[in-house]
Amino acid sequence: MEDYQREFFDLALECGVLRFGEFTLKSGRVSPYFFNSGLFDRGSHLAALGRFYARAIVESGIRVDSLFGPAYKGIPLVSTTAVALADHHDLDLPWAFNRKEAKDHGEGGQLVGARPVGETVIIDDVVSAGTSVRESVEILRAVGARPAGVAIALDRRERGQGERAAVDELADELDLKIIPIAGLDELLEFVAARPEVAPWHQAVADYRERYGA
Repeated sequence: MEDYQREFFDLALECGVLRFGEFTLKSGRVSPYFFNSGLFDRGSHLAALGRFYARAIVESGIRVDSLFGPAYKGIPLVSTTAVALADHHDLDLPWAFNRKEAKDHGEGGQLVGARPVGETVIIDDVVSAGTSVRESVEILRAVGARPAGVAIALDRRERGQGERAAVDELADELDLKIIPIAGLDELLEFVAARPEVAPWHQAVADYRERYGA
């Protein structure tokens, strides 16, 4: 596990974004952990999150010409990631987000910010059903950009319709690279090393054994 991934989990635990217990997910599965990125709700949290996303993108080695954030959760995420890439990695990239409804006055249109160009990375919080990613891909292709990847906070590595991870199925379907800040393997390593949550390690390991890809 990289230092920035450990710092990511430290912050998530501190903010209550990462919690342990029994949580029934939309899928009906009962998970021993829950991740709610909406609780990264202070300026310092958002700044740190941007640095984590930026580091994950750079470490992935993906070519990136522009950034896109799907409304609504992706708007602050793409903003802070663009700032972090410029400040910490000398990558001053154009970025944009979409409106839920196209504006028919003023400058009009569905996009706000720079027009997406070239290899574009979508910045989102998680991938579950993949609805926002599919919508983002359609928007980007419509303006001539190529959706190259989607950066997410946590990859739960759970099976989708078959034996493969749901995010991998989505990646193949849309020809995208999935770029997580961290995944389930890193979460297990983090839990094992932190005494206050170490009692949940076996439960998380059992959950991976049952539902993991």
